[in-house]
Amino acid sequence: MSNEPDIVIIGSGIGGSTMAARLAPTGAKILILEAGDHIGDRPENRDQRAIFQRGHFRPKEMWYEADGTAFNPGNYYYVGGNSKFYGAVLVRYRREDFEEMRHRDGVSPAWPFPYEELEPWYTAAERFYNVRGALGEDPTEPPHSAPYPFPPVPDEPAIARVRARMKENGLHPYSLPLGVDIDRWLAKARTPWDAHPNCDDGKMDAESVALAEALKHPNVRLMTGCRVTRLATAPHGRTIATVHYRRDGAAESVSPKLTILSAGAVMSAAILLRSASEAFPKGLANTSDQVGRNFMNHNSSAVIGLSPFYRNDSVYQKTFGFNDYYLSDGAGGPPLGNVQLLGRVSGRILKANMPSMPEWLLERVAARTIDFYAMSEDLPHPESRITVDRDRIVMKWTRTNWQAHLDLVARLKQALKAAGFPVVLARAFDKRTPSHQCGTVRIGADPAEAPLDVWCRAFDHPNLFVVDASFLPTSAAVNPALTVAAQAMRVADHIRAREFAA
Repeated sequence: MSNEPDIVIIGSGIGGSTMAARLAPTGAKILILEAGDHIGDRPENRDQRAIFQRGHFRPKEMWYEADGTAFNPGNYYYVGGNSKFYGAVLVRYRREDFEEMRHRDGVSPAWPFPYEELEPWYTAAERFYNVRGALGEDPTEPPHSAPYPFPPVPDEPAIARVRARMKENGLHPYSLPLGVDIDRWLAKARTPWDAHPNCDDGKMDAESVALAEALKHPNVRLMTGCRVTRLATAPHGRTIATVHYRRDGAAESVSPKLTILSAGAVMSAAILLRSASEAFPKGLANTSDQVGRNFMNHNSSAVIGLSPFYRNDSVYQKTFGFNDYYLSDGAGGPPLGNVQLLGRVSGRILKANMPSMPEWLLERVAARTIDFYAMSEDLPHPESRITVDRDRIVMKWTRTNWQAHLDLVARLKQALKAAGFPVVLARAFDKRTPSHQCGTVRIGADPAEAPLDVWCRAFDHPNLFVVDASFLPTSAAVNPALTVAAQAMRVADHIRAREFAA
């Protein structure tokens, strides 16, 4: 491969790696620039004290709040991006999520196209990522043109009992669509996969599936340790001419025909803003002044039910959820959100948030609990935004819809008490936990209101695409990975038809 590829993809997460896999058969010379390195097969990968107590895999950097307060973010820099640690819930947005939806705090706007437009690529993404699931259990499930390619990951006995109790109480628990080969995962070590790194152990992440497929093609090359600093345009300003990055401390650059930015909702916005020039003082792709704005991060909480009469001997736990309060509060009021199981929470994990408590005691408590994740939509807000101050990333997160989230947590507490858990505790996640960050470089039909068109192409620069969770115009209230993968496939097929048609 020459030093001047046809396509540069910045970032190897779900968006970037799926794009690479889908574009690889064109024969185009593709270079993937990844800031991090591979996760090796090391003991820390399944060591919960290393992961949760010592923060072994967390980045060694600080971001800042608007008032200058520093915090250590939970975003990861590895080949495969945040998907290396994700819960592998590969769920579709509901059909209603593509339409205008009224919430307690305002309106979640409609997408520039309906669910039906993306449905074929949802199906393709489910097949590509080997999703395990079952149709017909969730009343909010949108139409599928094909069944899941594999049956669901089975409930462990202790989890099956709670699912049955909730069903008896009128809820509609459904099998989470999961990208996990559970036999392979457990063969390595008997731990949950949620928040645990994957080194080709059976979790279907961006590296193990999409990047592995892309790298089968000799025209695709991955370079690690390459932190992109800025993009530069040609003199006329319409096209991206150069991608500047640092590798091993040295400044390097490359000049592709197409640039695909897939560095994540925070870093993609930061790169565009840092690329400001005399011709583009607000940054690239930013005539709309929307780059970095509309930052969304799900309102989310861990909710733990405790009963002295319940024995949770499960290993992985994370197999079902319910959406009974997704489209409304259950009584005709506004939507509240999604509930799903967390990966099994042990005393070693609890110790990270309760350092003064002895671990042996926390292990005994954990043996009597079941652990859920409550997730509510965060609405786009122009003043909820990512900005840059020289080398600093500044996050000003303006939470929305918080009362709806508190109501969802209250409904979940009621459901757990009805299922036999007299003590229920909740803890909200803060900005240090990247709860599905999205929205900072959104798609839209009007270049005055959005940086990207419906194909994730920058209105200002026709050879620039942004394909990661930053394109999402709404956060919905479900995990976004499958939607990012589906849109990446849709965009890649559009590029193939437009740029590489015979």
